[in-house]
Amino acid sequence: MPQPEDDCASPKALRRQPTQRRSARRVERMLDACAHLLDEIGYEALSTTRIADRAGVAIGSVYQFFPDKRAITQELTRRNVELFVSRVGRRFMEEDYRGWWDAVDAIIDEYVDMHRTVPGFRSLHFGDVVDLNLLDSDSDNNTVIAGRLRGLLLKEFGLADCHELDVAVLVAVEAGDAVLKLAFRRDPDGSEEIIDAARQLVRGFLSRQLKSYTPRPD
Repeated sequence: MPQPEDDCASPKALRRQPTQRRSARRVERMLDACAHLLDEIGYEALSTTRIADRAGVAIGSVYQFFPDKRAITQELTRRNVELFVSRVGRRFMEEDYRGWWDAVDAIIDEYVDMHRTVPGFRSLHFGDVVDLNLLDSDSDNNTVIAGRLRGLLLKEFGLADCHELDVAVLVAVEAGDAVLKLAFRRDPDGSEEIIDAARQLVRGFLSRQLKSYTPRPD
């Protein structure tokens, strides 16, 4: 029997990975349903029953893969993170940047666009609305995001890998995330004035922090 939903439990993975295409599509429908419901009714009113109804699957199918609504939200957050990182990575591959500052603009562009166009993202962001440790029980969500973005910047621009860079990227992610959330609280489509302020804040901070870093030797 399914257990009562416990939002205080530690992060849980999928009960089992879908191995067939049909099962994978069913899981994706559940995640899509969760995303749309988060925008419509919020996390508190969300339930596995509502997700099953919206996805057009039996409640038993939900519990076959997920123990509770928190686990579904966790998997949706992981999907959002992978989408965000892949979109940023694709831009890094397709576009030529004069330097890391243009890459930072691209990262902010993707965050803003996902906020405007990806169902559930404006309600969930990267999981912090539900739990600051939704992605990793040992690290808060923004630390996980900062680590992924740091890896992209290291690979693309050859910055020296050091503790100071870790701190700089983490602070930039935290500050940028806070100001961009403010932009969408002020305007459902995102206040362009505040989005521009977020760009200036992040670029100004990183320019001061990164100016002393040397590229890795080829």
